[in-house]
Amino acid sequence: MTAMNKYSITYARSLVAATPESMLVRPKKPIRGLSGDQIALMENEAASLDREFKTIEHDYGADHLDLVLTTGYLTRLLSNARIVRYLAQRFPDILAEFQKITELRKAT
Repeated sequence: MTAMNKYSITYARSLVAATPESMLVRPKKPIRGLSGDQIALMENEAASLDREFKTIEHDYGADHLDLVLTTGYLTRLLSNARIVRYLAQRFPDILAEFQKITELRKAT
């Protein structure tokens, strides 16, 4: 949701409810049906999710770069008939997987 900038009203309200007072521009209105402990738990969970999302977002860039470089290398390897013949004779399973990876790149 965050990466796509699409939010529902319910999601936005839960974000505000889980945001610590120190991060809000205006103080929170009392939330009906939630105790202080429940609000604190929501704040902790929201902070934890935010940290996890940022970690995943950070790692995605490096992982994507590795994937692009690897698929380029495999494409170049598989353009060599001698290498394909060697892999077909000795490692047919690996060759099949390499070919799947390079075909995925062509499809995108």
